Amino acid sequence: MENFDFNNLYLVNPCELDEECYSRAMHAHKILDEAKIFKSFDQAVKNIDYLVATSSIESQNDKRHLRNAVLLEDLSEKLFELDGKIGLVFGREDFGLYNEEISACDVMLRIPTSEAYLSLNLSHAVALVLYSLYIKRETALVEKRTIGKVEKEKLYTFFSELLDVINYPEHKKENTEVMFRRIMGRAIPSKWEYHTLMGVFSKTLNKTKDKKK
Repeated sequence: MENFDFNNLYLVNPCELDEECYSRAMHAHKILDEAKIFKSFDQAVKNIDYLVATSSIESQNDKRHLRNAVLLEDLSEKLFELDGKIGLVFGREDFGLYNEEISACDVMLRIPTSEAYLSLNLSHAVALVLYSLYIKRETALVEKRTIGKVEKEKLYTFFSELLDVINYPEHKKENTEVMFRRIMGRAIPSKWEYHTLMGVFSKTLNKTKDKKK
């Protein structure tokens, strides 16, 4: 993190930050000193506007959206179009992130690796992601977009309400909601695009409800 100018470390139920931790941190003790400790994943990400999950396990089925991944080099360019807090979510060393943690994120990131051995050591994965972002930040000046966590949740709520109003099959609803979240996560809509979508959803909901009366 210190190598690539990242400072905010959030830890969920970590092991003790003991002498060995500080020894390995070398000249980056400040990051450990200022690390924020949380009891749960939900608490840690509560005030984060855009969440990026990381996993080596992806779905090759386009109908299963939870683990449909974007590649690191593709995502690195888009992240700097965002405004607000961005959280890079790394899982446990032994078995990564739970499905519900991935589901709460806007997009899932995958680092391309050999089919012979897909999974990276956690520290190596972190280094590769931060390096890629550092390079893009140093070489690209782009206008930031401004859609945040509150706006996104309103958008997802409208979409969920629309599914209810059209009597969308209940057994398909959760997967479809995840699909929509993934589409928005990849698109990174601007505030203008967000308001346009909200206007379309709002008018659609109102007209659909009126027809049912």
